[in-house]
Amino acid sequence: MVNLKHFIQFILQHGLFLKNEQILLAVSGGIDSTVMAHLFHEAQFRFAIAHCNFDLRGNESEDDEKFAESLAGQFKVQFFSTKFQTSDFAEKKRISIQMAARELRYDWFEQIRLNNKFDFIATAHHLDDQIETFLINLIRGTGLAGLHGIPVKNRQVIRPMMFTFRKDIEEYATERGISYRTDLSNNETKYLRNKLRHEVLPRLCSINPGFPQGLTETIRKISDFETIGNRALKEWTDHALAVNGTCKTMKISDLLKFNPVEPYAWAFLSPFGFNETQVTNILESLLKKNRNVFCSPTHRLVKERGYLNIYQIEEKATSRPVKINSFEHKRRITIPLKLIFERFANVEFYKIPLTDKTASLDFEKLKFPLILRKWEQGDSFYPLGMKKKKKLSDFFIDQKFPMQEKEQTWLLCSGRDIVWIVGHRIDHRYRVTGSTVEILRIVTGF
Repeated sequence: MVNLKHFIQFILQHGLFLKNEQILLAVSGGIDSTVMAHLFHEAQFRFAIAHCNFDLRGNESEDDEKFAESLAGQFKVQFFSTKFQTSDFAEKKRISIQMAARELRYDWFEQIRLNNKFDFIATAHHLDDQIETFLINLIRGTGLAGLHGIPVKNRQVIRPMMFTFRKDIEEYATERGISYRTDLSNNETKYLRNKLRHEVLPRLCSINPGFPQGLTETIRKISDFETIGNRALKEWTDHALAVNGTCKTMKISDLLKFNPVEPYAWAFLSPFGFNETQVTNILESLLKKNRNVFCSPTHRLVKERGYLNIYQIEEKATSRPVKINSFEHKRRITIPLKLIFERFANVEFYKIPLTDKTASLDFEKLKFPLILRKWEQGDSFYPLGMKKKKKLSDFFIDQKFPMQEKEQTWLLCSGRDIVWIVGHRIDHRYRVTGSTVEILRIVTGF
């Protein structure tokens, strides 16, 4: 049932907006959005009307725009309109007309909201839209996330008509003599949503007249349980996920103790861009002893030594070699990583810091410009304390470097010599000795 009392109660119950806030109404001219505009006017809320002309129905599209403008004039509120070349946009983006129209209108609504300082955008989705969306997602197999229905409030988008069904909106419009525009394309069953609306749902309602109300309540319960489940999964992830420098890591045993394990794996991995297929493949690899690597568009996961280690994929531009020219006293760089270079001539009182984050080198042995670069196959150096050359690949194995950490390791070079594996070990030949006259100190991670 649609009336002003139920409309206001629904807004208050869900905290959609405050009475003094300004709302931008998305009005197509159809019955749903037109009734929503009448309710906003009757409730004396502060609002404006925005209309999108998608240029898909010729003169009818123009008439829709004129109707929406006249409605704004009737209510004496501000009116915004725009016209899109929707077909061209859809073809360019290689998406459906429906997807193109959705992307265009929401982007434009948000632009109008920000530029004119509206608090929220209101769309006229109702409970029939909720049911149709649920069935579409059920048919397409979108998983639990697609079954929680249309949110009543999603950031700056609110849906104040989600308390009622289409038939109640039609009754309200008839009783009040409210005129509206009719889009005949809504009767075409070539679109899945329309097929469900005109063919499938009437059949289901003939079997059980209470089907819409029952499914609406089921959707609400699914949404509630999903909220509770997501909260519990996030609390577990926050506790189980450790941060080690640039690496986020989790013990495989901590993950495998759950049954079923899939929801926990999804909660852990999906924020890093891994899709459902990748999560399945990762889970299948957990009981195998061999080392595995999986990549999402933004992150790399390395499974090794009983852990899942996740690293952000570094942009290629930050992997280029960098020259460090000579300087008089002190120099600081921040790209590709943060380093402070400082010269010390008073060697007698210099104390060598006992940390791998600082390198103390014999300045006179260095050849400028120094080169900061990534490691390459075949690289070797003389680790501090050793008089024999060692391949970097062997050094990494001895130090149990994860693969991603190797790829993120930088080398400071003098000519062809590696003088410092940044943050790890200096070259024995460039160490400070009793004959050192000047020291170059380099600090990372400041």
